[in-house]
Amino acid sequence: MRFHVLTLFPEAFAQPLQFSIVARAVQRGQINIDVADIRDYTHDAHGTADDYQFGGGHGMVMKPEPVFEAAEAAERAQIPVILTTPQGELLTQKLVEELASSPAIAIICGHYAGVDERIAEGLATRPVSIGDYVLTGGELPAMIIIDAVTRLLPGVVGSPESVAGDSITTGLLQHPLYTRPAEFRGMTVPEVLLSGHHAEIDRWRRRKSLERTLEHRPDLLSTASLTNDDRRYLAGLGYAPPDAGQVEGRGADHAQD
Repeated sequence: MRFHVLTLFPEAFAQPLQFSIVARAVQRGQINIDVADIRDYTHDAHGTADDYQFGGGHGMVMKPEPVFEAAEAAERAQIPVILTTPQGELLTQKLVEELASSPAIAIICGHYAGVDERIAEGLATRPVSIGDYVLTGGELPAMIIIDAVTRLLPGVVGSPESVAGDSITTGLLQHPLYTRPAEFRGMTVPEVLLSGHHAEIDRWRRRKSLERTLEHRPDLLSTASLTNDDRRYLAGLGYAPPDAGQVEGRGADHAQD
């Protein structure tokens, strides 16, 4: 997998991607991360990559010429070109899985008031938002995308089962996890996890996953793959599934630039 990052602040990537799983994936040659400085493709001595808005308005706008040229220099093949933007689709595990199937991804890091609309129309193929909150720029969203995609690539994470059992990946939030010691400051591991009874352990974990999802992310339950036993258990907890016509998608009205 090749990641091509186009940014006004390449130094932001110097440290964060040099640790843990992403760093090991780079060392093993499983991924390549190329960070391009958009200012290297500007056309004046000052490296001007932004300008005032036509029609007036607050904030500067990223110019189209250096962004297009940086993207064209990075990869000639037809690959997803992500633009971090408030107008993008919300980054979900489903989208991450789709991106992980591509041989390469380009990511344009938005900044200032935003990018010239011609970048969105003529270059970006996938505007993406990471959530409903405001950031100073698109560098952190780019790192999140790289991390989320990388861990899905074959061989990157030691245990594929651990990836398959993650929160959201299963459609539900993950059940509680425990390790040694069995007792810590008066807090004990649930007896069922020490019983060795795998069927009961699986049942406990499933129900705890349902409970946690109902408490923290009930919206996930409308699209999760639930068994009849799951539905009965949720009903006992007071959950009433919404009508199909009332299920709404999550919004993505935030700013990253």
